[in-house]
Amino acid sequence: MGSKGRTTLEVGADGVAIITIINPPVNSLSFDVLYSLKDSYDQALRRDDVKAIVLTGANGKFSGGFDISAFGGLQKGKMDQPKPGYVSIEIITDTLEAAKKPSVAAIDGLALGGGLEVAMACHARVSTPTTQLGLPELQLGILPGFGGTQRLPRLVGLSKSLEMILTSKPVKAEEAHALGLVDTVVSPAELVNTARRWALDLLERRRPWVLSLYKTDKIEPLGEAREIFKFARAQARKQAPNLKHPIVCIDVIEEGIVSGPRAGLLKEAEASQQLIRSDTSKSLIHIFFSQRGTSKVPGVTDLGLVPRRVKKVAILGGGLMGSGIATALILGNYPVILKEVNEKFLEAGIGRVKANLQSRVKKGNMTKEKFEKTMSLLRGALDYESFKDVDMVIEAVIENISLKQQIFADLEKYCPPHCVLASNTSTIDLNLIGERTKSQDRIVGAHFFSPAHVMPLLEIVRTKHTSPQVIVDLLDIGKKIRKTPVVVGNCTGFAVNRMFFPYTQAGILLVERGADPYLIDRAITNFGMPMGPFRLADLVGFGVAIATGMQFIENFPERTYKSMLIPFMQEDKRAGETTRKGFYLYDDKRKAKPDPELKKYIEKARNISGVAVDPKVMKLSEKDIVEMIFFPVVNEACRVFAEGIAVKAADLDIASVMGMGFPPYRGGIMFWADSLGSKYIYLRLEEWSKLYGEFFKPCAFLAERAANGAPLVQNGTTDLNSSKLSLVTLSSFGDNIMLIVALCFHSVFEGLELRKQKLIHGKLCG
Repeated sequence: MGSKGRTTLEVGADGVAIITIINPPVNSLSFDVLYSLKDSYDQALRRDDVKAIVLTGANGKFSGGFDISAFGGLQKGKMDQPKPGYVSIEIITDTLEAAKKPSVAAIDGLALGGGLEVAMACHARVSTPTTQLGLPELQLGILPGFGGTQRLPRLVGLSKSLEMILTSKPVKAEEAHALGLVDTVVSPAELVNTARRWALDLLERRRPWVLSLYKTDKIEPLGEAREIFKFARAQARKQAPNLKHPIVCIDVIEEGIVSGPRAGLLKEAEASQQLIRSDTSKSLIHIFFSQRGTSKVPGVTDLGLVPRRVKKVAILGGGLMGSGIATALILGNYPVILKEVNEKFLEAGIGRVKANLQSRVKKGNMTKEKFEKTMSLLRGALDYESFKDVDMVIEAVIENISLKQQIFADLEKYCPPHCVLASNTSTIDLNLIGERTKSQDRIVGAHFFSPAHVMPLLEIVRTKHTSPQVIVDLLDIGKKIRKTPVVVGNCTGFAVNRMFFPYTQAGILLVERGADPYLIDRAITNFGMPMGPFRLADLVGFGVAIATGMQFIENFPERTYKSMLIPFMQEDKRAGETTRKGFYLYDDKRKAKPDPELKKYIEKARNISGVAVDPKVMKLSEKDIVEMIFFPVVNEACRVFAEGIAVKAADLDIASVMGMGFPPYRGGIMFWADSLGSKYIYLRLEEWSKLYGEFFKPCAFLAERAANGAPLVQNGTTDLNSSKLSLVTLSSFGDNIMLIVALCFHSVFEGLELRKQKLIHGKLCG
């Protein structure tokens, strides 16, 4: 652990005390810092030579917010928590904001979470142009607990504050100024001196001395405010029905508007204590730390190896995966060669990359100049001539073993000896792929998930021969192209596809015994998955489903459920979404609707399987459906962990969330399973295996854990002891996982603005 955070106090000749927050790297607000802040304020208020106060942060950063590493101790009862409201009321409100001497926040770099909440309690705020200001606490299943729910609405208005808090989206300084969140924007060189002068102007009443907590000019009339809250609540329930903390946050904000800010602060303090101990918060904090931990690989990242510089990457195959990988790489500023077998395929591949980038331009996420510059990093090739100086090759051709073997034999001839040879295969054993080469030490899996330029996970697959240097190189590339890398061992399906191969198979087993496939999909989406097993099968396509299914039947024959349902459908030219017919029917806009004809294929498959309709299966509850779909996935995840395919169970949690869309607010597949208990899962699987066969049979690892009454993951896998982690770390976290949570609310605010316009229009016209 590093030294404790603190604040310092220096008084200038002008009588302005500069209080500086010091807790590197981002001046997070640990309890040490908060207590020191109160002491510094008390001292400044007592001293006769202090006329006014400027609060700032050391080394160009105001504050990244509360120290997240403290949450683990609070949740587990290992750390004493101040009484409710001590920080938000006694320190921030009654000491900072109620001070008889004016204070100005001099904000540089960032003011996130508690950092912004402290700044809002000052009587004015001066910021630099590049500063980011926001309240991202909802990403961790909590709410702003230092008065942010009460002050932000009074500074920027109700609709904008709801948007900022519920989407966790920060604003830049210029927008903050336009909103009234900061009072002026100046250069870093002028920041502290401007803040000093501003503080003295407040003292002399040349500028307004504002207590944010009691501002009312930005708050809508009560009737209108209630309508906004009602609408926001309805939309939040619709967009994220399984998340309770956004509703709690809205309730807390409303309490302050209806009953006054002091009542709002008390409700905020009470809600904060409850939410920090909620299952949602525990799950999201586990995911936060687990994501950070994926780049720490024992025996690899602790050897002192430095990533080699990768100046050029080649990709073989310009299909959906190859073009997506190429897009991700050029967006990461890597020059890329895209190789195809003929001019027609090459043109199509480059066209796909171009379309991926044009989509960004269309959405306003990329300028035309940036588009041209990024596209200039891509070159096409029809042979290996330009491979002489590449540092990495990623093969992304169809899942054909002999084709991949020939490609890797060719790559060994044409690429330089240091070149990393990677395959994007999703299921095939890497030892088989590299069988004809003598370069086993530089062969590695780089398994992206479709669409590769969007999905955040990169599965790095190592064999027993893969050199640690190659893994370090790929970890570095993953970071630079904004992916979360998970290092796993080599086996059929690796981690994600291996864990989830029972997902669709369990659905088919149930359907053949009388369950409604559309009710299964609904139960699974209600649980929080982006789509159920049958909608997913349609999206992936039946060709891929059959090819990968054969790999699992070949390697795990005793526990795969063999059904002719998908092959029968494919025979009738139903291949999923691409043919507009699969388990669902699709219109021109890819909207899915149930297909009455599906019954005949189910009946045909049922006859081949020799099973009968089970009245119990026909009447399964949503809870039973979820368990019968996911417990086989948990069972396989236990095997993956027990076999050492994953180094840490937390890596499987991240893989399940980022690779398959398992709800992050449930903590990932293993974390969720432990919340239910190993014994419960074992007993359910054992019961089903007697009724429905080996598919459900619990593995030895799960049986042993259940027999001992032990959790699946002993002693936890999450590093909650990392010092000085703050909400600023959520910026990269937000790009990946919490996109899933935050995106739920963006549509809420488009509706809020429309609702507000209607209310105003009604007043004007009525």
